[in-house]
Amino acid sequence: MINYLEMYGLTDRIRNTALLSANTQLARVIGEQKELYRVVTEDGLHSAEVTGKLRFNAVSRADFPAVGDWVVCRAVANGPVLIESILPRFSQFTRKMAGVTTDAQVVAANMDTVFIVMALNHDFNLRRLERYVTLAYDSNAAPVVVLTKADLTDHVSEQIAAVQETAPGMPVQAVSAVADQGKDALLPYFQTGQTVVLLGSSGAGKSTLANWLLGAQVQATKDVRSGDDHGKHTTTSKEIFRLPTGGLLMDTPGMRELQLWDTDATSFAQSFQDIEGLAQNCRFRDCTHEHEPGCAVQAAIQAGTLDPHRLASYRKLQRESAFIARQTAQRSKVLEHRANKRRYAN
Repeated sequence: MINYLEMYGLTDRIRNTALLSANTQLARVIGEQKELYRVVTEDGLHSAEVTGKLRFNAVSRADFPAVGDWVVCRAVANGPVLIESILPRFSQFTRKMAGVTTDAQVVAANMDTVFIVMALNHDFNLRRLERYVTLAYDSNAAPVVVLTKADLTDHVSEQIAAVQETAPGMPVQAVSAVADQGKDALLPYFQTGQTVVLLGSSGAGKSTLANWLLGAQVQATKDVRSGDDHGKHTTTSKEIFRLPTGGLLMDTPGMRELQLWDTDATSFAQSFQDIEGLAQNCRFRDCTHEHEPGCAVQAAIQAGTLDPHRLASYRKLQRESAFIARQTAQRSKVLEHRANKRRYAN
């Protein structure tokens, strides 16, 4: 008998963390669109929604299921499966929700590898890549930069070198689905039960990349807008697909806004290890890398070995992270106050 959970990455570690009762079962969320979910259980695929209790207890968008989550659910006669709880996530790619709301959005959960997808045409943007790299390191999954549309540029080598400077130490792969080049370098990431998520902006070619890797037209694709190469949000939902290798591919909608969320110092150190390494040689421990004498970072800029735009991006992301941390702390106090009022009312 086929065990569908094992086909979708179930391990003993996950199985042992699930506290099941007689009428509940383990499931994995493999699709989501506007709080409507698709889950797979041992016996197959089901529609699902969260219980009222889970919704009532959620204090953040991060407390709702995300694609890739392992959940405990129960079946209901003549209705969708009900998701009662979410197992602890071993990895998650989280960003601040788009707009002015200070809340977290878990874009993907429990993935082994993050493919940061960026096209080699007008989508090529090193400053945006720095954001993806920082959040990818923060996700606890292994990040890889995948440069698509290699057939649309005459400067592949130079662009790869620029990406390697922006994401030092991170694997970088240039591919072309149209020319069928580079697939062999990506397939090893899709071992049996391994989950890879595709993340990138609209127009990066994620849907085309997904179809190419899957060997089937499972995702709709559209041409980018003429003139600016921006995408048209072809993919509007998140979904997990199985490759012939047994690996799992998670496709996500393109992100036109990517703000940091609760990013720790370690992620910054990994993302900007060139700047952090230089800073170790500054004369002053609290050097701001602006006008202090003996600043190794400014010396590298003067010597032409460090791009001043990279330092500016480093500072901008740190300011953004600090601002989000303050906003989050303030929001936590408000939510705690509301929870206390609700507790005393009962």
